[in-house]
Formats: sequence, C-alpha cells, structure tokens
Amino acid sequence: MIVGLTGGIGSGKSTVGNCLSELGVPVYNSDMWAKKLMESSKKLRKGIKELFGEEAYLEEKLNRAYIAQSVFSNRTLLKKLNKLVHPTVRKHFLKWVAEQDAPYVVQETALLFENKAMDFYDKIILVTAPIEVRIKRVMDRDGTNRKSIRARMDNQLVDSKKIDLADFVIENTDLEETRSKVRELNFAILEYC
Repeated sequence: MIVGLTGGIGSGKSTVGNCLSELGVPVYNSDMWAKKLMESSKKLRKGIKELFGEEAYLEEKLNRAYIAQSVFSNRTLLKKLNKLVHPTVRKHFLKWVAEQDAPYVVQETALLFENKAMDFYDKIILVTAPIEVRIKRVMDRDGTNRKSIRARMDNQLVDSKKIDLADFVIENTDLEETRSKVRELNFAILEYC
C-alpha cells in the first residue's frame, strides 16, 4: 500500500515522517530526494541549467537560494521546474517502493494536492498547524523572512481545501501529542493492509 504524507510548509510533515520511521514504516522524503537528484542526475542538471542558466549551480552544487528566489515569485517558472523534477522523483520513488518489504510505505511530498496526485495513493495523511506556528518554524529552520515564507505558502493550497481530500489529518502543534496520534494512525492504516 502506498500512503501519501503531505502538508503546507512548516506544518511538520518531516516530524510525522520521522515518527512513522521510528515505528518501522519506510518513508520516502521527496524533497530530500529531489535535491539529491537535482545534483546527481545529468538529465535534470541539463534541464535546470537550460531553465535558470549556469548560476543554477555553484561549484557543482545546486544553488538552492537562487532557484527558490526565482520560482517563488514566478509561478510559470515553478511549473516548469516541477515538470522537470517530478517525473524523475516519481521514477526513483517507484524503484525505491519495489525494494521495500513492509505492509505499507509512505511518500512525504509537499505538493500532493497541488499536483493533483491523489489517485496515486491508497491513503493520504495531511499534517496541519496554525499559520503563525508554521511561519515561526520555517523562520527558525531556514533563517528566512516572513515575506518569502508567505510567497511560498501562496503557491500551496490552504489547509481547509486539503482537509476534505485527505483520509487522515494530524494537527502537529505538540510533539508528544503528535507521536501519540501517529501511533494510532499507524494502527489504523495497518487495518487497511
């Protein structure tokens, strides 16, 4: 069974993913793998350089700040980048799934609903948190300013629209509470396997 794990920036998808990993559930972090693949895949590197120019890479490393600044103020450019990266990540994910031996696997992916990928998953977990909590988390984590975080949030659907599309919703405001909810969630998903 393939379970999608999603939520807006700063909601705590990775926290929930880590809790699931601690329970022995294989979790694929799409964002982490996308970054790795953007550096290791010759095909992706070529496409990204064509889209953003040579400054997309600094000393063979992805220039994340430059790309983030470029795409979050330009939805067309963001869509073009996603069209390059998402098929490569999907192919890598499916290969990874074939190597797993578990009742279910989880793919952590930020833009599940935005990319209309709901049909790919057997079940979907949505992680939520209040906007101000999310902004503070991202500011603390990335050292980013409020304006750039809001720009990134504007490229994502609001939680109220995602809730109806998800099978499970976890509000992630307290770590111990979240861990407890994830344990319950794991049992609930295992019932479907």
